[in-house]
Amino acid sequence: MQLLTYVCRSARAAPRLGAHAHGCSRQASSAPLLRPALGVPSLAPSQPRLASLSGSKLFRTLAAASSSDDRSAAEFVSATRSARRPLSAIASSRVTVSGARMASTQASENPFSNLVTDLPKAGGGSYGKYYSLVKLNDPRVDTLPYSIRYLLEAAIRNCDNFQVLKEDVEKILDWEKTAPKQVEIPFKPARVILQDFTGVPAVVDLAAMRDAIARLGGDPDRINPLVPVDLVIDHSVQVDVARSANALQSNMELEFSRNKERFAFLKWGAKAFKNMLVVPPGSGIVHQVNLEYLARVVFNSGGILYPDTLVGTDSHTTMIDGLGVAGWGVGGIEAEAAMLGQPMSMVLPGVVGFKLNGKLRTGVTATDLVLTVTQMLRKMGVVGKFVEFYGKGMSELTLADRATIANMSPEYGATMGFFPVDRVTLDYLRMTGRDEKKVEEIEAYLRANNLFVDHDEPQKDNAYSAYLELDLDTVEPCISGPKRPHDRVMLKDMKQDWQGCLDNKVGFKGFSIPKEQQDKVVKFTFEGKPAEMRHGSVVIAAITSCTNTSNPSVMLGAGLVAKKATELGLEVKPWVKTSLAPGSGVVTKYLEKSGLDKYLDKQGFSLVGYGCTTCIGNSGDLHEDVATAIAANDMVASAVLSGNRNFEGRVHPLTRANYLASPPLVVAYAFAGTVNIDFEKEPIGVGKDGKNVFLRDIWPSSEEVAEVVASSVLPEMFQSTYKAITEGNSMWNSLGAPAGAQYEWDPNSTYVHDPPFFKTMTKDPPGVRSVKDAFCLLNFGDSITTDHISPAGNINKDSPAAKFLMERGVQQKDFNSYGSRRGNDEIMARGTFANIRIVNKFLKGEVGPKTLHVPTQEKMFIYDAAMKYKEEGHDTIVLAGAEYGSGSSRDWAAKGPFLQVSHIIKHM
Repeated sequence: MQLLTYVCRSARAAPRLGAHAHGCSRQASSAPLLRPALGVPSLAPSQPRLASLSGSKLFRTLAAASSSDDRSAAEFVSATRSARRPLSAIASSRVTVSGARMASTQASENPFSNLVTDLPKAGGGSYGKYYSLVKLNDPRVDTLPYSIRYLLEAAIRNCDNFQVLKEDVEKILDWEKTAPKQVEIPFKPARVILQDFTGVPAVVDLAAMRDAIARLGGDPDRINPLVPVDLVIDHSVQVDVARSANALQSNMELEFSRNKERFAFLKWGAKAFKNMLVVPPGSGIVHQVNLEYLARVVFNSGGILYPDTLVGTDSHTTMIDGLGVAGWGVGGIEAEAAMLGQPMSMVLPGVVGFKLNGKLRTGVTATDLVLTVTQMLRKMGVVGKFVEFYGKGMSELTLADRATIANMSPEYGATMGFFPVDRVTLDYLRMTGRDEKKVEEIEAYLRANNLFVDHDEPQKDNAYSAYLELDLDTVEPCISGPKRPHDRVMLKDMKQDWQGCLDNKVGFKGFSIPKEQQDKVVKFTFEGKPAEMRHGSVVIAAITSCTNTSNPSVMLGAGLVAKKATELGLEVKPWVKTSLAPGSGVVTKYLEKSGLDKYLDKQGFSLVGYGCTTCIGNSGDLHEDVATAIAANDMVASAVLSGNRNFEGRVHPLTRANYLASPPLVVAYAFAGTVNIDFEKEPIGVGKDGKNVFLRDIWPSSEEVAEVVASSVLPEMFQSTYKAITEGNSMWNSLGAPAGAQYEWDPNSTYVHDPPFFKTMTKDPPGVRSVKDAFCLLNFGDSITTDHISPAGNINKDSPAAKFLMERGVQQKDFNSYGSRRGNDEIMARGTFANIRIVNKFLKGEVGPKTLHVPTQEKMFIYDAAMKYKEEGHDTIVLAGAEYGSGSSRDWAAKGPFLQVSHIIKHM
């Protein structure tokens, strides 16, 4: 700690270090926390770059298990466990390089085989066998949170006294005493889920592992997923075309045109790797597809029943927790290890019990609820914890409402936001077209194994680490912003809050606009017609994101708002970029069934694609007239979206204010054209009769919404939608892909590139190298998120990545996004710290991805400075404050800094 303090003070005094920086971090001396750096599924600060992500050093550790003897793929990866820990934990690592060879001989019979029990069917016969928690005859099980029981079952079922020890089971059983001690446990998820932005680099790494094994004389086919892997291509579609009847087809054609190389690579992976399902583009958002189709809830594999659990390479994997499936987001490296059958080492989490009472008032949406819950839990502090919901109010929430709350676990900082399975869950499975016999099996297993909640029976009180309570009838309409998802603003206070944001100094709640400029009106011409803009003008209104588009109530509610407003004669201004990007084709079917789609279309909310769009920065370009008006006049333009992330620079480079809202409110703000409005007192427009129209005039009641949901959302919609997904679409089916166990890398590809991490891998791993006499490359304050470190959105035309692409003949219109190019390390290294809103203290208030090269005092792009230091033979460090690495789990937010700097040091 003294060394840490010295380093931080030295950096403030002079940006050159004369100390050994390696391992100099708060985490380096803490108890083992075995998530990879920056693979944290929450808004919590993740670890600095440790041995777990030392690029080629990490992967060289694999070499000792890569000989052509009798080692399996699982043993190959087990050698990485020592390298995946903080430096202080390496010595006590359970699996070392030398010990990996002994995996097959050390494993033993499951000591809990006596718990295996038959699960009989009501009418005779058997569903199969299962490991019974009841047969433990341990009273501690009865008070464990349901989420911890899932960890317990997995540990018991996988116990082999090598990867999972009997002592690990006891730690979980004794959760009330052990969790406060931050003990470590292994966890083996039942499956892994990926999306294409994070899935491509994971498959790239697997392909490179195969090459490395082959180079070292091993069998490349040993690198193969040992658990089911589902990869949904949903992050590539952009809103290039909007407010058009042919927007869906046009955007899909552009998506395939831009991403042909990536898609062909993934199609190769689906054939080359066993146990891998690839869901084609145009099918939906990964989390909604998971919820509606992929989730098993209970596995029955080889006659053994066990709960569905998973990890995913997207932080919002937690959405599945609303279905009673335990899952969360991890970094790509950890997901790769899970694919190859390795247990995840994790700290046994505390569990916050969140009691829900009552029911939501009419007109209040699930989005209002989740923003309220997010603010409450952020205030409490739930980083690294599970949150488990219970109480009578839970039974008043639809499954879609629960999924909305679970989805935003990263935003409130929890690893999971878990809803145990109950009758609402079973009804949802039936509504989404799951087989009735499967639903019966799920209920029978969960009831028998004490994993089912029956609200009709008296409930025992589970033990929790902490408690929180919310009366649902106190929730009020709200939005969040302008720069963080947990900065909730009551709708009735929005105008006042906006005025405060204009006044406040630049920060999370401020833009520092001088008083004399706050009422500035910019006149411009839009497609030859007069238009105007003010601070707070809405230029993007997007119904998007897994958070809300899986919820029929808010989607149909948006349609009802559009219908009522249209009938009163309101029109959305033509310069507002409106879009509708649902999470699955089911949404389109029920909007058409209800007849509300035509009203959304009329107001510009045309279907633009099935996938993540505006929420992840794939919002496409603003109209040139609008973009010029914003940039030339330094306007604080606004986006309103039904998403889960609104960090500055994420949604669109030109929207400095970004607000999260329910789909109905997105439509309402599109009509209003500004966030600077008090909906209670000010009209959103003038109707065709010349009278003012207020929000209350177009807002549907909960009863109206429920009636439309009941008549429009049908099980056959889910069945037909997902039958079509399994058959693929014409563009996907006609796409050619290479064959063979090893991928044939194209050296000219700017999408998929053989990464450097394995190229120098040897059978003998090198030791840890100290960092000496380092220059400070960057000096950050707090809350540098993964969006700052490794942005997913647009590639700025003046950036090092853009220069690299243009030198290879790629035109600006074909740049695509950073997220789509994560399979190419040369692009991603140049895109590291490339967020246009990043703030480096060395630049004394200047915003942007530049820094000072200390020896020459020359200002240059961060990447260029990092490479200059390397050419000069200098080590470099980055200083970062609290919550460095918060945000989406993103492995390139760790790999990228590795390729630029020697170490990252967090200081408070």
